[in-house]
Amino acid sequence: MTGISEEGDLEFAARRRAEDLYAKDRTCELLGIALRDAGPGRATVGMRVTETMVNGHGIGHGGFLFLLADAAFAFACNTYGPTTVAQGAQVTFLRPAEVGDELVAEATERTRFGRSGLYDVTVRRSDGVPIAEFRGQSHTLGSRPARPAPEARGE
Repeated sequence: MTGISEEGDLEFAARRRAEDLYAKDRTCELLGIALRDAGPGRATVGMRVTETMVNGHGIGHGGFLFLLADAAFAFACNTYGPTTVAQGAQVTFLRPAEVGDELVAEATERTRFGRSGLYDVTVRRSDGVPIAEFRGQSHTLGSRPARPAPEARGE
């Protein structure tokens, strides 16, 4: 007996996969989206709403809220290993976000079947009040050769 449970190994591997994907995500880096937690089929990210993230009404732009939820979704559905992408998604905005709000998006797997998956993401303010609900459908890609780097393609 090694002292490490199979469940602990799965948690560690899932977290590592999410961290590896996060390390390559320049959009999250640019917007200050932080990966807070991840495990098999789940992930939590956070972001502070800045003055550059508001729309003409002075409230958090829906595109940034969608992006935050989509990031949590992406990390959650990629915790199993194979490359998994969004097949579709929808968001329902419940309340506005304001400049300075600390937002947390928590993604949870509902089901996986074949190469498809269904994930729900709740976006909350730091006081726990939900401001958006997101549902994403994932698709796991089959094995394919790695695409050469742009310079190797002559780009």
